Amino acid sequence: MKLATLKAGGRDGTLVVVNRDLTRCQRVPEVAATLQQALDNWADTAPQLAAVYEALNNGAARHAEPFDAAACHSPLPRAYQWADGSAYINHVELVRKARGAELPASFYTDPLMYQGGSDSFVGPRDTVVADPVWGIDFEAEVTVVTGDVPMGATPEQAAEAIRLVMLVNDVSLRNLIPNELAKGFGFFQSKPASSFSPVAVTPDELGEAWQGAKLHLPLLVELNGKPFGKPNAGVDMTFNFGQLVAHVAKTRELEAGSIIGSGTVSNKQGDLWGSSIDNGGVGYCCLAEVRMYETIEQGKPVTPFMQPGDRVRIEMKDAAGHSIFGTIDNTVVTPRAS
Repeated sequence: MKLATLKAGGRDGTLVVVNRDLTRCQRVPEVAATLQQALDNWADTAPQLAAVYEALNNGAARHAEPFDAAACHSPLPRAYQWADGSAYINHVELVRKARGAELPASFYTDPLMYQGGSDSFVGPRDTVVADPVWGIDFEAEVTVVTGDVPMGATPEQAAEAIRLVMLVNDVSLRNLIPNELAKGFGFFQSKPASSFSPVAVTPDELGEAWQGAKLHLPLLVELNGKPFGKPNAGVDMTFNFGQLVAHVAKTRELEAGSIIGSGTVSNKQGDLWGSSIDNGGVGYCCLAEVRMYETIEQGKPVTPFMQPGDRVRIEMKDAAGHSIFGTIDNTVVTPRAS
């Protein structure tokens, strides 16, 4: 089934069930007022929500209304936890190669992870507010939302606890990252609020595309209306979502509503010339990656980071070409002068 959160109804919005083709939805106050409430009581709410979903798809829903992604929050407007991994080692290899550093062998066996801010997220059609001197970048990723996960859960147990799948634009401020990492205490100012897809879907809705706790479909990225990336999220993913969730749960419990990200989707390719969409490659899911190729091959980056007015669009389609999660469509604006 597919779920979304309308901005109406307070800070945590109003939960709606959305039909498969993303045209109709229904509020379900008798089941759960918010998505977090539904996740907290998933064993009871999931069957009821699934019944509404079936009625919507069959045209039998009694209280359906048009679905408007522009009226949506991120599915969870705020969350108890947002932890993002870096499961695509190709991306990490490029980052380190661009600065002449070797990739430690442990990176292939132990996932990288950072804990992002989750007290608020950016709506899927809202603006990203940032100063261009900070080096504004987008990162297109796949994420999952968990139920309760016990401390020490195995990857198999962690995979069973995955309730929903979403997309995310994990905004990064690249020019702030080096000084923060140099302090030895990780990201903070360089990782502002992220923006999630309008719709979250249950893994069963993905059919054969969801295998091995990975989503095997291309992630489509446009920058200023031009195709920028289409790497397959199921290819070159070193750690699946079961492994990522288990990594987070090694020393702590995860509460229902925790969000775990894949990191920037990245496929192994050839050189800069062969990797862009214009030249027959699958392109990229962030600006930093093409800048890394440029640094490796030309000695310095050429492609600029995002500027005010720049627009990124992130989407994933099923085998029939239908949008699964709706689109993230964020435009950059500068902060208002205080």
